[in-house]
Amino acid sequence: MLYFAYGSNLHHFQMKRRCKDSIFIKKINLKNFRLTFRSKYRAADIEPKKNSIVQGGLFEISKTDEKKLDIYEDFPTLYKKYYFYYYGKKVMTYTMVKKSQYKFPTERYLNIVKKGYKDCNLDIRYLNKALMI
Repeated sequence: MLYFAYGSNLHHFQMKRRCKDSIFIKKINLKNFRLTFRSKYRAADIEPKKNSIVQGGLFEISKTDEKKLDIYEDFPTLYKKYYFYYYGKKVMTYTMVKKSQYKFPTERYLNIVKKGYKDCNLDIRYLNKALMI
């Protein structure tokens, strides 16, 4: 199945450790969404926003990988699944259940996300924009 990562799972080493079957395909843009950070974990989330995009990584993952991600993402308590189509193919990602207030991420978490942006060759300006809310 196809999975869209936009936070710490962009970090290739961490993603491979978590999901051994995962294969990074390419970077893609999710249109009409924006990146933000929230919850007591200060973790990445996406929310609908017209004329905005979230850059992320498209991965191929196995059913076993999906089960591991479900545990890591605390599905369905913290995150729920969101599906969208990319060139006719169904893609799964996670979005937070409770849309709490913006919280600046911890330095440790942010460094993992930044490394992920490098790993996936994403434009750091999108991340910086999300941090300046």
